[in-house]
Amino acid sequence: QVQLAESGGGSVQAGGPLRLSCAASGSPFISSGDVMGWYRQAPGKQRELVANMYVKTTNYADSVQGRFTISRDNAKKAVYVQMNSVKPEDAGVYFCMGRVRGHDYWGQGTQVTVSS
Repeated sequence: QVQLAESGGGSVQAGGPLRLSCAASGSPFISSGDVMGWYRQAPGKQRELVANMYVKTTNYADSVQGRFTISRDNAKKAVYVQMNSVKPEDAGVYFCMGRVRGHDYWGQGTQVTVSS
């Protein structure tokens, strides 16, 4: 079973930066050819894609384009998202996702709170 563990959430002031990390472990083994990404869910809203990455191809939600940057360290089986110019609407629980052999695995989530 693939396990994903997020870290780095917390409170951030609007306009500030925050970096989230996610480390994968277990099996099947997550490789560089597997999609990894970040989703978020605000209270009362559906979970939505923030960004994902397949090999070197990245995909961003329109709402975070130009402010967030996703990256991976395949040797560490980790994925990161650098959040800059954070807005109040970026608040929510952020989930790490890894897709291995057609199955999506999820982390427990990490809370991001934005203060204005």
